[in-house]
Amino acid sequence: MVKVIMGLKGEGKTKKLIDLVKNAIDEEHGDVVVIESKKELTYDIPYKARLVQYNESGYDFLRGFVSGLQSGNYDITHIFMDSLLKLAGDKDLAKAESFLNWLEAFSEKEGVKFTLTISADAASASEGMKRFF
Repeated sequence: MVKVIMGLKGEGKTKKLIDLVKNAIDEEHGDVVVIESKKELTYDIPYKARLVQYNESGYDFLRGFVSGLQSGNYDITHIFMDSLLKLAGDKDLAKAESFLNWLEAFSEKEGVKFTLTISADAASASEGMKRFF
């Protein structure tokens, strides 16, 4: 399962993400990981979630990072990513859609759920991206 929360800056995407992290910790029976580009959520995310700072760029690196997280801990049930375009260092929505499709395949294969935020106008999303809303 891949879920995307998309909207412009200031629309409350990160707040929704934080609430979903808290719910996941309470309801799921595995490890919860939150990936962000800067350590801004340190005091907002409960200590039971693993907060990871990611500073590389490019979707290929991000694919490798996600794969490495899972291979290092098979107990991960949910990975949250705050601001996908910042994490990837690439604002190309076509590449973001390709990454989301890869995440969906990875999710089905590994049994990991993904929830991501994307800071962009939801109206600019392609039909392929909208299916993750």
